[in-house]
Amino acid sequence: MTTQKPITIAVMALGGQGGGTLADWLIEVAERSGYFVQGTSVQGVAQRTGATIYYIELFPEAAARAAGKDPVLALMPVPGNVDLVVAAELMEAGRAMIRGLVTPDRTALIASSHRIYAISEKSAMGDGRADGAQILEAAAAQARTTLLFDMEEIARQKGSVISAVLFGAIAGSGALPFARRVYEDVINADSRARESNLAAFAAGYENAQAVSPATPQDATPAVEAASHAGRALLEKAAKLLPPEVLGIAAHGLRKVVDYQDIAYGEDYLSRLGGIAATDRQFGGARKGWELTREAARHLALWMTFEDVFRVADLKTRGARFDRVREEVRAAPGQIVGVSEFMHPRVEEFCDALPAGLGRFVLHRAGLRAIFGRLFGRGRRVTTTSLGGFLTLFIVARLGRFRRRSLRFQNEAAAIDAWLSTAAEAAAKNYDLAVELVACQRLVKGYGDTHARGMRNFETLMTAYRRLIEDRDAVAKMKRLRQAALSDEEGAALKRELGVIGLA
Repeated sequence: MTTQKPITIAVMALGGQGGGTLADWLIEVAERSGYFVQGTSVQGVAQRTGATIYYIELFPEAAARAAGKDPVLALMPVPGNVDLVVAAELMEAGRAMIRGLVTPDRTALIASSHRIYAISEKSAMGDGRADGAQILEAAAAQARTTLLFDMEEIARQKGSVISAVLFGAIAGSGALPFARRVYEDVINADSRARESNLAAFAAGYENAQAVSPATPQDATPAVEAASHAGRALLEKAAKLLPPEVLGIAAHGLRKVVDYQDIAYGEDYLSRLGGIAATDRQFGGARKGWELTREAARHLALWMTFEDVFRVADLKTRGARFDRVREEVRAAPGQIVGVSEFMHPRVEEFCDALPAGLGRFVLHRAGLRAIFGRLFGRGRRVTTTSLGGFLTLFIVARLGRFRRRSLRFQNEAAAIDAWLSTAAEAAAKNYDLAVELVACQRLVKGYGDTHARGMRNFETLMTAYRRLIEDRDAVAKMKRLRQAALSDEEGAALKRELGVIGLA
């Protein structure tokens, strides 16, 4: 009686990543190598709400003949009983581990280290991204062997799809008992994108042979200024700020200058310099300049708030059209159309007007009704057409007059009040001041999202006034901030206010 066991493989892939093609290729490799094969799949309901699992079992025909009967192969992976897990994205590798499909005594894990963010991660009030570093740590502990590198980037470079890179990584890893030639023969037999798939396969194979793991976080590049004015700003920052903060501040400067102009960069440095002076006065050096570091990051985010000018600017940048073409894998010369859905409210229209005129319209019910009929329905703007592109291009160019707009003046006043409150708090409780600065995470987006975030932010600023003398003020403010970030409607924040006695 034979003791030979099937080779079990689970492939986790999202829609559009070629998981079905990869499974088909693996099945054909096994059949060409003299194996009985059974493959099944369980479809997910949508991208990132449930990826497809492809499950394959292989059994050598020679062993079956020696036993005198055909093998019985399973239809679904069983926790603790999978030899090879292949994931086309880092969080899918994590999902496989949560399901128990990856075990230290048996499983080889091969995955791409890149991320495709879930809707829940993108739409979170704050930074909703899952921690990829935890997945890497878990993989090292839970898998027998691991092979992780950015396969999506290789696929992009080779003009192929990630399934071809994964196929090469599987071959190069030696996780399956098949020769490289057989894998390449399978790709050659497939008429679709043969040359690019072979190139991607070879790159995946070579990376696997080199055993070069990668982390999902990119190293932070040094920021350099291309213009004389930019270099002058960086020199000024070096004089105003502690050396430990300069890296973050340089990125902040680049962001705000790109958003508006050099003068706006001066405004950023002036505000941040004031916080740095407060930090220095109240023992920031002993705290690692935490207050200034947090302010450098959050101030840049708030000063680059999203208004109609910013949205129009981003949607008409050449880099965005290049990125769209790359994402849809358009061939050179192939026509790609981009249609934007836009639904500005009356408030966004008034925010873009000169401050006095914007207030006038907002406080006149008749005028609001007229403009409400104009902006009451969303519309599609084809930015790859001349008319659609020019419309948004002109709106974007009007951003040079942003400082006169109602939205700019409202945001500037709110920013200055926020920084003033943080400086006031630092004199009494340094850690509470840091917590107040972090509350900026609530202020994001535009339209209804921005309005809800500002409402919750203002609630926290009011709560601070009542907590300033409280011994547990820092812990309570952190709980309130986390509650506010957990849902947009503010229900969790309201409950937490009640729990700590501030309702």
